[in-house]
Amino acid sequence: MAKGRIHIGVGGWTYEPWRGEFYPEGLAQKRELEYAAGKLTSIEINGTYYGSQKPASFRKWHDETPQGFVFSLKGTRYTTNRRVLAEAGESIERFLASGLLELKGKLGPINWQMAPTKQFDPKDFESFLRLLPHSYEGHALRHAIEVRHPSFRSPDFVAMMREHGVAIVTAGDSDFPQIADVTAPFVYARIMGTREEEKLGYPSAALSKWVERAKEWAEGKAPKGLETFGAHKPDGKPRDVFLYVISGHKARNPAAAMAMIERLAK
Repeated sequence: MAKGRIHIGVGGWTYEPWRGEFYPEGLAQKRELEYAAGKLTSIEINGTYYGSQKPASFRKWHDETPQGFVFSLKGTRYTTNRRVLAEAGESIERFLASGLLELKGKLGPINWQMAPTKQFDPKDFESFLRLLPHSYEGHALRHAIEVRHPSFRSPDFVAMMREHGVAIVTAGDSDFPQIADVTAPFVYARIMGTREEEKLGYPSAALSKWVERAKEWAEGKAPKGLETFGAHKPDGKPRDVFLYVISGHKARNPAAAMAMIERLAK
């Protein structure tokens, strides 16, 4: 059966509690990305949300990671944290021109994360989706949107996202609304339930369940047990999957991601 590629990782790679737990004692900080990329298959870059990065930084990140590794990027907050999303065109252009194409084939989806207070305004949101280009300077772009207000639990929102080929970020094991409808040629999920008392962040059964869900998404199926709001049925088309262990007890996140990668290989 045809299936897409499954990428599993964490958010960022610079986190002090990982030193001595995920990173070996004495590992130079400048080598942390190289080490993380040898254990994971993807990382979501958070720094792009908070401020502009330099082309040289994207080039360096590309060069420090192995072939087949993929970065997802958080879109800048200067785009998403605004009252009128329809006015974000210039901000989106600045973000795309900041050098992210230096990641070349390692450029994964862009996650445009909305504030928890941002409500679904159909007209404004449709205008925002029209501003997201599916290519830039000849390079294909993939967009995902992470919404955090319950007003988005709507068939109209799901249909709108599907029409534009933009993925809805599936929130897992969190207080944020879960909208697991597949609306793009790829799937983007962020799971947030790691706990300190679990050595691997999650109980074994929970890790296996998320791996099975990732496999089903990759085969074009719809995993059971997730909340959806649209009427669209699974189309059986293979899809790439991006699954990130985020938030929760962050010190355990790399262990959870590595455990899922290990299960995926069996």
